[in-house]
Amino acid sequence: MASISTEGMRTSEAPRTGWGTGLQAEPGLLIEDHALLGDLYTAALVARDGSIDFLCLPDFDSDACFTSLLGTPDNGRWKLAPTAPVREVRRRYRGNTLVLETEFVTDEGTVRLVDFMPIRKGSPHVVRWVEGVRGTVSMRSELRPRFANGYTHPLVRRQDGASTAIAGPDALYLRGGAGEAPPPFETEFTVQAGQRIPFVLSWGRPYEEPPEVLDSEAALRETQAFWEDWASRIRLPAEHKDAVVRSLLTLKACSFHPTGAVVAAPTFGLPETPGGERNWDYRFCWVRDAVLTLNALMRADLLDEADAFGHWLETAIGGAPDQLQIMYGIRGERRLTEVSLDWLEGYEGARPVRIGNGAYSQFQLDVLGEFSAVLYLHARQVGRLSERAHRELKAFATRVSQVWTQPDHGIWEMRGPKHSFTASKVSAWVAVDRWVRSIDEYGLKEDRAPWVALRQAIFDEVCSKGYDPQRDTFTQYYGSTGVDASLLFIPITGFLPPEDPRVAGTVRAIEQELMPEGLVLRYRTEDNVDGLSGEEGAFLACSFWLANTYHLMGRKEDARRLFEKLVGLCNDVGLLAEEYLPSEHRLLGNFPQAFSHLALVNCAYLLAEDSKRPLDS
Repeated sequence: MASISTEGMRTSEAPRTGWGTGLQAEPGLLIEDHALLGDLYTAALVARDGSIDFLCLPDFDSDACFTSLLGTPDNGRWKLAPTAPVREVRRRYRGNTLVLETEFVTDEGTVRLVDFMPIRKGSPHVVRWVEGVRGTVSMRSELRPRFANGYTHPLVRRQDGASTAIAGPDALYLRGGAGEAPPPFETEFTVQAGQRIPFVLSWGRPYEEPPEVLDSEAALRETQAFWEDWASRIRLPAEHKDAVVRSLLTLKACSFHPTGAVVAAPTFGLPETPGGERNWDYRFCWVRDAVLTLNALMRADLLDEADAFGHWLETAIGGAPDQLQIMYGIRGERRLTEVSLDWLEGYEGARPVRIGNGAYSQFQLDVLGEFSAVLYLHARQVGRLSERAHRELKAFATRVSQVWTQPDHGIWEMRGPKHSFTASKVSAWVAVDRWVRSIDEYGLKEDRAPWVALRQAIFDEVCSKGYDPQRDTFTQYYGSTGVDASLLFIPITGFLPPEDPRVAGTVRAIEQELMPEGLVLRYRTEDNVDGLSGEEGAFLACSFWLANTYHLMGRKEDARRLFEKLVGLCNDVGLLAEEYLPSEHRLLGNFPQAFSHLALVNCAYLLAEDSKRPLDS
């Protein structure tokens, strides 16, 4: 099936129901050469060469048992592929599911690999089927578990009809294969046309009973039915339906079923700079993502997921606004201690590889506004303001009144000095504005006058200290000369109307200074404002924000053109990372990135509407 090419780009937008672009096999797999499997507790990355080279078990934030993506094959992987040279690789998701099909074409014939993770009922499983399509193909299965994030070599033995790998608190059980005996961890076999050979890898604790034996055929039927049924509930926009469905399926796969939390990405350590130090753990949930998450879920009529996520957010935050963090663990954990894994070489040498995220303890003023926007949005969607939301909106506005003049680390979690970031002050304004709106719209018995005065004071200061009249643009922080993509929050949140000349001037400055390749950078790294070395790629969510802003400004064709360019950066199975490096036509950063897919979904719905209202109102 032909793909839709995008000139100058390495990847192409392929129809989501057909086969992805034919890709020639080659060493040195890229981030975008991966597809996602998931069971609503954790997720795996499968490369187009048949290697599962990243998987944390049993949960997103657990240690990885396959970490070759961040090191070498000896850091753990499960590769299942032909032994002969592969002439062509074709892959796709089976309809609107997370069942992945990969076809390998060799001179001997063609073989299909079917990969999926059953929706979890007990133990986690990874199922891999080898199906003969044409001829007789020689195959090799190479399973190398390395527990403790690629460090620990397990004890391998046979037990209870399975080949097992055990080390410390982890055990893997391999069943199936081409013979009657348990399949060895490294084996070669042949598959003929019409033949099907299943492999099932299960995780458990070595001091507990082994996981149940899985009926792989029943599991496939149930897994496919689950995803198809879930996707059928989505209310889709008029256009770009395939990209929106795949993005929402990806977001669902990044959700942790027990709590409703949505991880920013299921991976850690994938770099924002080739060979650089900008390598972070994204297996946590950011408050910053919350308003975009709720907006996307509600626009798609996925109200159960929206309610679950909102409930998790409330319980994670607790009752003290002064203790609000920028991020939490998937169960609401607060302490996310950052450490380096020195034994991993890093993706293409990008080190250090970190787990945990030290930014959790930063002071970021913007989260007060973002959480207030979530509360306000949820009340608008359900048509009422709960007593708890009433209390929290007032509490966050009160907290803003106490701290809004203080410098912070900013939305991008700068690791350099604190500044009075303009976008942070705008978010402080949002917290007070949503509280004032709530007083008015729900007839609350509150004195609105001091809050209106505070809102005006923040507005006046931002327009005075955060705006450069000579350059006709808002600036990254008070007194700076640079711009920042987060300034797009000014029209998106309703701080200023999109037709305001200062918005137009800021957009013009962003176009001139942050779009060297037609996509939006977060900010210029040359000034070392973030305390880190190296440059980074274009931040995909920021580029979607610019498309939103174009639309709100009435620049409909510019919005559509940019949106379609961004969708064209999805890999062959519809996935996006955090960033894109135009000079090398490749994706960068943790993958797949919820922030990018959230931005895609919200932009698609906005472009389908004839509306100029802020996204979070």
